[in-house]
Amino acid sequence: MKKYNQVALGGTFDIIHRGHLELLKESFKVGHFVVIGVTSDEFVRSVLKKKIKNHYYIRVRNIKKTIENEIGSNSYQITRLVDHFGPLMTSNKIDCLVVSEESEEKGKTINPLRIKLGLPIIDIISVKMILANDGLPISSSRIRSNEIDINGSKIMDK
Repeated sequence: MKKYNQVALGGTFDIIHRGHLELLKESFKVGHFVVIGVTSDEFVRSVLKKKIKNHYYIRVRNIKKTIENEIGSNSYQITRLVDHFGPLMTSNKIDCLVVSEESEEKGKTINPLRIKLGLPIIDIISVKMILANDGLPISSSRIRSNEIDINGSKIMDK
């Protein structure tokens, strides 16, 4: 397996779940150093039009805890995303992007933009969506609505 110098991934990471963990694990597996973009609260509200439970600083703290407890690496940096692509449009050091199947199409738009900016193309690795017990993808929105828990188990009505 090829090992990249710098791998990037990004997201909102509102409620860390099994799908996020798989993205993080894959990124650390294929990269010597990982750049994790976390969307700012302003970007989430104004551009993505998503509802979130946790503010930026809590989401960052939760990612750090997850990396510490589940991966055990300190070869990473967390950066605030105020647009869709963050450091992918400025860094010539990033040589790979890890995306979920859900965001794979958006990932494919990156290399043409990088070429226009005079940056080298990067490899894109897609990670399969982790499905809940009901066969649908695990997502923070489904967890927030109490359909499933962070492991994808259906939450029973009380």
